[in-house]
Amino acid sequence: MEQAIEQTIDQAVAKEVSVLFVCMGNICRSPTAEGVFRKYLAEAGLEERVGVDSAGTHAYHVGEPPDPRAQSAAALREVDLSTQRARKAAALDFERFDYIVAMDRENLTNLEAICPQGQEHKLRLLMQYAEHFATEDVPDPYYGGAAGFDRVLDMIEAASAELLQEIRSKHF
Repeated sequence: MEQAIEQTIDQAVAKEVSVLFVCMGNICRSPTAEGVFRKYLAEAGLEERVGVDSAGTHAYHVGEPPDPRAQSAAALREVDLSTQRARKAAALDFERFDYIVAMDRENLTNLEAICPQGQEHKLRLLMQYAEHFATEDVPDPYYGGAAGFDRVLDMIEAASAELLQEIRSKHF
């Protein structure tokens, strides 16, 4: 399993630009963001130029697939999360990825704690890319119902579109 996770990371960072989405357990929000962003990259014809991965700040679910509710909600929007497996974010990710995007302030703080000096510029909150939402945090839908997963998808889709636009304008 660890070898498969490393291979996924290697594929993501071999591209011209790489993005890492991060939440707490890497089973709801960040894999959803990874899946949505992959879909947007494919639609834009940039999947060969921009790599994407996701991770969690905690090791609760390492090796597990995304939450079945997250997978179901994403599938209704033609986003496949089934091949993803949870992993824990590491300091090495700051060397590997160009953008490290946290789902909320708590996870941003956790990432700042492991961020090597000089790499802080890579950290952002996802919702900074969707300023028309009145929140900085993508809420964790884990303890809620289906509506929470739909709300998270709405937020991630809006922010991902803006992130992609930024990457296009800065890199291509």
